[in-house]
Amino acid sequence: MKTRSALLQLAALAASLPGLTHADTVGCVTTAWKLVGANHKVCVEAFHDAKVPGVTCHVSQARTGGVSGSLGLAQDPSQFSLACRQTGPITLPAKLPESDTVFSEDTSVLFKETRVVRLWDKANNTLVYVAISRKLIDGAPANSISTVPVMPWGSR
Repeated sequence: MKTRSALLQLAALAASLPGLTHADTVGCVTTAWKLVGANHKVCVEAFHDAKVPGVTCHVSQARTGGVSGSLGLAQDPSQFSLACRQTGPITLPAKLPESDTVFSEDTSVLFKETRVVRLWDKANNTLVYVAISRKLIDGAPANSISTVPVMPWGSR
């Protein structure tokens, strides 16, 4: 009974994480063939900004193959690219934070993640999305940026 209660609490905590969205895998491309284990590849995922309807981002990330990659023990390199576009009418919330994490994905078993942060450039009426690699102890300078000017959509 205690295990079920702990699982329910963990599920409630995960559901309460603010603004983080689930990404859908678009596809992967092999970059190096491995004799044993999975191939090295670059995978593309798509996600929508949960707090700003009308924006879709695509992030590509290098994935390590081989035996360690197949077992989920490899640390993926900090190599990624980001492209965000207006894909519908953009509706800004009344109180849009100047900075907000919109996507996060682990890139190693422990301590490393790729994170996408949305910044609001109010002076230029533009959403700025920055992809970074974070480590618990020592971050990496690898980053990618994409901007989405807030403009009318269709006849709106």
